[in-house]
Amino acid sequence: MSTIALLPPTSDMLFCEDTRPYFLWWTEATVADLKRKLESTDEKERAYWMGALLREANSRDVWLFVSPAQIRELWSELVPFLGKARSMWAYVLGLPEPRWPPSELPDGG
Repeated sequence: MSTIALLPPTSDMLFCEDTRPYFLWWTEATVADLKRKLESTDEKERAYWMGALLREANSRDVWLFVSPAQIRELWSELVPFLGKARSMWAYVLGLPEPRWPPSELPDGG
């Protein structure tokens, strides 16, 4: 059985609930706020905040908050929030690269 050595987080402060994470630079959200939003029952809210995490955080910090399974589960909802990180995360997770912009626009668009 092999083990994977993970790099430590970029800052131990990310373990403190009242820390404002560097990757949520546009908001006053704390680590505790982010964790709550990532557990929301509202799929769109979860996708927005998980997308922000994947788009803005150093990849080694992502794993403090979400698992590959959680990302895969929400993938189709996450894609619009990933920006240029879309291709990288598709590659990392072994998912097909999403077509962007999507060929089908939501109603009203």
